[in-house]
Amino acid sequence: MKTILVTATEDSTGKTAVALALAKLAAERGQSVGYMKPKGTRLQSNVGKTLDEDPMLARELLDLDAEMHELEPVVYSPTFVEQAIRGREDPDELREGVRESFEALAADKDLMIVEGGGKLTTGGIVGLTDPEVADLLDAEVLLLSEYGQAGDVDDVLAAADDVGDRLLGVLFNAVPDASFDDLDTEVVPFLEGRDVPVLGVVPREQELAGVTVAALAEELSAERLTDAPADAFVERFLVGAMSGDSALRHLRRTKDAALITGGDRPDLQRVALEAPGVKCLILTGGFRPPGAVVGKAEEKGVPILLVQSDTLTTVERAEDVVRSGRTRDAETVEIMRDLLYDHADVAGILGDAEADGAERAGGPGSDEETDATDE
Repeated sequence: MKTILVTATEDSTGKTAVALALAKLAAERGQSVGYMKPKGTRLQSNVGKTLDEDPMLARELLDLDAEMHELEPVVYSPTFVEQAIRGREDPDELREGVRESFEALAADKDLMIVEGGGKLTTGGIVGLTDPEVADLLDAEVLLLSEYGQAGDVDDVLAAADDVGDRLLGVLFNAVPDASFDDLDTEVVPFLEGRDVPVLGVVPREQELAGVTVAALAEELSAERLTDAPADAFVERFLVGAMSGDSALRHLRRTKDAALITGGDRPDLQRVALEAPGVKCLILTGGFRPPGAVVGKAEEKGVPILLVQSDTLTTVERAEDVVRSGRTRDAETVEIMRDLLYDHADVAGILGDAEADGAERAGGPGSDEETDATDE
């Protein structure tokens, strides 16, 4: 049996999407696949328990019948961390619990996909960093990293050093178009010259990089004040706390953004409506804007969302929606599955030599798709 631990240099780098997409690709190649996330870090309240959303999605998509306590033996919540610091958690018992759960899940499986929690170093308080988990479970490590500038290579090299001989390779994820040439001509040869294999460079996909205005409105429980289409994607947030003239200069330089400001700032709202990169206005405090602002937004096709919470709370909630909304459903996992098929060495990652040339019916590279494209 082969075990792959998917970890990352930083949080919110696409571990869940990549882990589940690899599991689906392996299943399509005829392998029996299991999944585990030893440290539950994406927490929500569910039936009185604190559960990680990622194993819940894995159980649904991979049709697993395992119990949540097996898929997620350690709930790495703030309370758990506090208790561990106070010496109320036994690292040896926790490690043994992880190992026992893994063995139960891995029975009769060809491949186990293990998802890291947070970033590479998460879990160090109890001796369960991702490199330590890899040693415990005898796993190869697939290291994810984003890339925006040359300095990011420092993080990759440091992480590769922490992983050591268990490193399967590096997968660069969500790479902007502007960074592709640097990666291909300079960074990849440099890393491979340092014995750090690069197993793929996955381009940035907007559907995985942000959320639609409609989804944002739903998550924020916002009232929509206009009938403008809400299918635009939002990737970043600007906080309106400046004068109108200063704001206009700044807003003109941004794209795919939402402006979060008080509903009592019509001057800033009017300025934002003139910036093509602003996809929606989020007005806080329950203050409704003047009718002239609403009319201008309707004319420009810019949605206005009204929330009751204050600006700081709204910013925190909105940013969490973008971070967590990237890989929380079957559609986004399927998008990542196709991206890996096209841009990663899937056979090299999965180690399935017999399936090296296998193709999914109707998927990328298949005869069916080729015929449709030719037409």
